[in-house]
Amino acid sequence: MGGFRTLARRSGAAPAALARALRARWRGWSRWRRALAVALTALTVLVVPLGSAALALRLQYVGDPSPEARTRGRDAVWLGHAWVDGRKGDADLAALAQRLAGTGVRDLYVHTGPLEHDGSLPPAVHPRARWFTEAAHRALPGIRVQSWLGDEVKPEKDALDLEDAATRDRVTASARQVLDLGFDGVHFDMEPIRPGSAGWLALLDQVRPVTAGRGTTLSVAAPQIDPLPYQHNLGIALTDHGKWWDQAYFAETARRVDQIAMMVYDSSMPTEAFYGGYNAYQTELALEATPEDVDLLMGLPFYWEDKWGHWGDAETVTAGIRGIRLGLGRYDLQRRNFGVGLYVDFAATEQNWADYRRDWVR
Repeated sequence: MGGFRTLARRSGAAPAALARALRARWRGWSRWRRALAVALTALTVLVVPLGSAALALRLQYVGDPSPEARTRGRDAVWLGHAWVDGRKGDADLAALAQRLAGTGVRDLYVHTGPLEHDGSLPPAVHPRARWFTEAAHRALPGIRVQSWLGDEVKPEKDALDLEDAATRDRVTASARQVLDLGFDGVHFDMEPIRPGSAGWLALLDQVRPVTAGRGTTLSVAAPQIDPLPYQHNLGIALTDHGKWWDQAYFAETARRVDQIAMMVYDSSMPTEAFYGGYNAYQTELALEATPEDVDLLMGLPFYWEDKWGHWGDAETVTAGIRGIRLGLGRYDLQRRNFGVGLYVDFAATEQNWADYRRDWVR
């Protein structure tokens, strides 16, 4: 490799002569030496940018969060299907009310679906939905009860086709159906939607007048934003899985809703420091993309898993909240339409709730 540098430093060498000299030197090398040069070059191209990105991410976790970066009373919690299918009753609701007392939770996303693959919603899947909306409004005054509707999405899954107008019409009818049951809003969680999907944006444009006409909320769960430029393209090309959105598509979605909750878990971060730094970075990216009059919630893992893509010792509530507070303080500390989303009630531990109260609510 020293020969390349020596030739390049020859101040009198014309470009054409230098190129001929480099080709001659390359041909003179053995096969193994050329292979080594190619491997080292490829390693440099890959490792240097990734190393720089890793260092930048780790530095995101450095510093002390602002004391003002705390709950604004706009937090949310995802609730499982047991609340609307008959498995939970009055005693469970009383315990939930006690659990939420003194927190910043304003919204409940209650799993009322799933939607059928054609976009319809059979009433039989939520026989106790009316009971829950009425009982929750009595037990939890001031808290909004939103219907969580979701399904898997084409083209990655053989399921909901949002590019089909008839399917979107049936999803819109399902939104009307749950609002008729007393819900204060509709919360869509449809995965994996690939950035660029015109059908997803068209659906939001179609449902927003329905919720607005009822004086209710349109809310969505959204993926993380590309940590590196065009990373979603690389992920789809390599794995056929759309994990991230580009920031512009996140913004297109945010402009069409009242509330957007980013799912900042299953991040693949290996340590708490990296996960916290990742949360800080995602918070800044999301704040930049979300209009100030739209609620932005950063999702936290209220569950334990330890597998590839989600390391339990890394993705902790404590690290997530510290990162979110750092990001909020650096980018827009005065943003009022901001909170955290807690996923999910049936997997949450006492420690999860204690960490949330200590680190975010206090």
